[in-house]
Amino acid sequence: MATPVGPYSPIVRAGEWLITSGQLGLDPSATSPTLVTGGTAAQLAQALENGRGLLEAHGASIQDVVRGAIFLTNMDDFAAVNEVWIGFFGDHRPARSAIGVASLPMGADIEVELWAIAPSA
Repeated sequence: MATPVGPYSPIVRAGEWLITSGQLGLDPSATSPTLVTGGTAAQLAQALENGRGLLEAHGASIQDVVRGAIFLTNMDDFAAVNEVWIGFFGDHRPARSAIGVASLPMGADIEVELWAIAPSA
């Protein structure tokens, strides 16, 4: 799992809710925080995988995700983002927002936040 790039918890539990902090497309095998190469689509695919890892470590799965938020520095990438999203979630369709932003940490193209419901064990 990638090291956070700021003073925050990567995921928190609030009752049955699991909420990830914004996930960047950080390479989990890198020794220091490093974005994957390949642009927005590759960064989103990795950010989603990073989010999956956080959720699974806390007893949830992607099927438990009920909401997502995507922050994009270039809305022209919206169609490519949708393709990655569909490929990742399959037929599962959590609620989602896509928000255009001026910039993101580390010069990332995209950031994603996931909210899931997972009963406490």
